[in-house]
Amino acid sequence: MILQDKVVLITGGTSGIGRATAIAYAQQQAKVVIVGRRIDEGEETVRLIKEAGGEAIFVQADVTKEADVKAMVDKAVSVFGRLDIAFNNAGTVGENPSLIEQTEAEYERTMNVNIKGVWLSMKHEIAQMLKQGSGSIVNMASTVGFVAYPIQPLYAASKHAVVGLTKAAALQYAKAGIRINAVGPAAIQTDMLEAATGGQDEAKAYITGLHPIGRIGTPLEVANAVLFLSSDLASFVTGETLMVDGGYVAQ
Repeated sequence: MILQDKVVLITGGTSGIGRATAIAYAQQQAKVVIVGRRIDEGEETVRLIKEAGGEAIFVQADVTKEADVKAMVDKAVSVFGRLDIAFNNAGTVGENPSLIEQTEAEYERTMNVNIKGVWLSMKHEIAQMLKQGSGSIVNMASTVGFVAYPIQPLYAASKHAVVGLTKAAALQYAKAGIRINAVGPAAIQTDMLEAATGGQDEAKAYITGLHPIGRIGTPLEVANAVLFLSSDLASFVTGETLMVDGGYVAQ
């Protein structure tokens, strides 16, 4: 139990990869702070953790609002006394694939959630971790942070930004005892993927065929990578993005 008694904060912890990671941390006997906008789904994640004998709380917050982000970190510290690990997972794919038809509102939503939310989260997480002299942060990037997927130009831009921000922040705080990394999933079987494909078998088959391993990934496979990066097993790893992509980027 290498993560036993660690205090972990997860944004976007109400479903999908966030929920799977929260449960995986709890199985390691970590204390988990679930953050999200949806109360019912957040409380359901907490219930699942408690039913499995874990310890968790839910904090409603919007990562695009600095007051909310500060409050989520403050709540974690007030309840559990510190913040050891953060997984900045909250994100959005966006809706309209056509760049020339995308609106300013779509741009602002994608960038606000995917990059501003990560920046604000790190800003307040790092401030707390500096007080402690240690901490580990994992950001949610993507394969399209490295290779562009043509029908998601704004999403690709936001995830490239996450990769760059992760590297720069990791270097800035490398000597402060804080490690900062990212994970880069390809297609993962989540509600977000269902929305992106419209639930159409033909679209899913096409996306599956893009992965050399021959299938789409699972949330738990991403969770396992997050747990590794945040643990002392990765004590000499910082500024990296660990691809969880079935060979997608290696092509």
